[in-house]
Amino acid sequence: MKHFQESIYNLIVETSTNLPADVRQAIQAAQAKEDAGTRSALSLSTIANNIHMAECNVSPICQDTGMPTFIVHTPVGANQIEMKKQIIAAVAQATKDSKLRTNSVDSLTGANSGDNIGPGTPVIHFEQWEKNEIEAKLILKGGGCENKNIQYSLPTELEGLGKAGRDLDGIRKCIMHAVYQAQGQGCSAGFIGVGIGGDRTTGYELAKHQLFRAADDVNTNEELRKLEEYVMDNANKLGIGTMGFGGQVTLLGCKIGVMNRLPASFFVSVAYNCWAFRRQGVLIDAGTGEIREWVYPKGEEVPMGQDEAAVEAGERREFVLQTPISEEQIRQLRVGDVVIINGPMHTGRDALHKYLMDHDSPVDLNGGVIYHCGPVMAKESDGSWVVKAAGPTTSIREEPYQGDIIKKFGIRAVIGKGGMGAKTLKALEEHGAVYLNAIGGAAQYYAQCFKKVEGVDLMEFGIPEAMWHLQTEGFAAIVTMDSHGNSLHADVEKDSREKLSQFKEPVFA
Repeated sequence: MKHFQESIYNLIVETSTNLPADVRQAIQAAQAKEDAGTRSALSLSTIANNIHMAECNVSPICQDTGMPTFIVHTPVGANQIEMKKQIIAAVAQATKDSKLRTNSVDSLTGANSGDNIGPGTPVIHFEQWEKNEIEAKLILKGGGCENKNIQYSLPTELEGLGKAGRDLDGIRKCIMHAVYQAQGQGCSAGFIGVGIGGDRTTGYELAKHQLFRAADDVNTNEELRKLEEYVMDNANKLGIGTMGFGGQVTLLGCKIGVMNRLPASFFVSVAYNCWAFRRQGVLIDAGTGEIREWVYPKGEEVPMGQDEAAVEAGERREFVLQTPISEEQIRQLRVGDVVIINGPMHTGRDALHKYLMDHDSPVDLNGGVIYHCGPVMAKESDGSWVVKAAGPTTSIREEPYQGDIIKKFGIRAVIGKGGMGAKTLKALEEHGAVYLNAIGGAAQYYAQCFKKVEGVDLMEFGIPEAMWHLQTEGFAAIVTMDSHGNSLHADVEKDSREKLSQFKEPVFA
């Protein structure tokens, strides 16, 4: 199979850069349902732009390309050892070509392997089947939505829903709670796969396998079909909306599977996936290794619709800020304002925030902006760097550090996704700063705003965790936590918690 490695490489590139048709159709349907002129409508329009840009640029839709996970069906007698070697080589090549972010990190030292290869990465599952061709499927599930996976052990008590027993109605409550607890941190509107039964390991595996089902797939189990329909009819009534901004569409798809369990155990496992639902598959000739067919219709077959006019119809305040930013400028901002940032900006994720607690910053951050982002970067032949993908990462991970760092360095704006907690909100109010929510997954849309890489510090942390200094032009984000004690995230969570209680009463006998 001399073409097998090339075919796997092409599968990786397609999965990372071009959403399949069924996912695009689900996002289009969400655009049609969302109220014109709202924050969620603005977000969906940005998402649509980003999908188109990623396809045209052949660059990652989202900078977090996750932990590449392959499910490979092979004919009896196929050399799986050799196939695994070629899959690993294809992953390393795709990483070198900036189609994947360097995401394989040593769990003890934090060292990044630099090529997505290491113990446990990539994930490759082989299964034999009685066919003469090879099927290779791939899912790229980012860390933000992976962190919102959740597993329930029934019976249990659920916030807003009461007791969830070991029955179909208890399962229903778990799924509704899973959507609620994700809020905007998993880049909603999203998709969920649900696994009922199994043990703790196989339950999660079953849940993730559900994400390989087509969006329009109808469950052959009648009870589960009804449950999937119920969830899709009611999860969007929670009002969480795109990016957790509030709105009509929170969930784009729900697929449920079931397996037997131990008498003593009853697990309901939920795998959450963001709107950037990157999964694709190929059928490969077992003799030559060439691609015969794509499993999911490719994205270009369903062009994305965009409703810019509807977005512009909404009334909103807009501010253009040049860094460094003054406290006076920040105090003018209120939740809901759109901010356009020009000038130097600095990226910072988990490793940098921990570092800054005990060290000085490599650059002056007074009046500056920290962007919670782990970009995909490419090094040019002259030694300069180019931003290939640069969407926001989930901010709540920095909650233990952010307030102290704002105070210590005089930071005026923090950009990320999903919002932050009470400690950060208090620091914003005391020290005159704001939290800006960028659109999660919109890695191409934001990459175009970085006109030049001015430099980089702390490269020993790895490319995603390094501190990149970026010359920025036209970076747009929404104020969701201001310097006056207001938090859109807290408001949406409170509202959705109240709405969750309406689903407390039994539905399935």
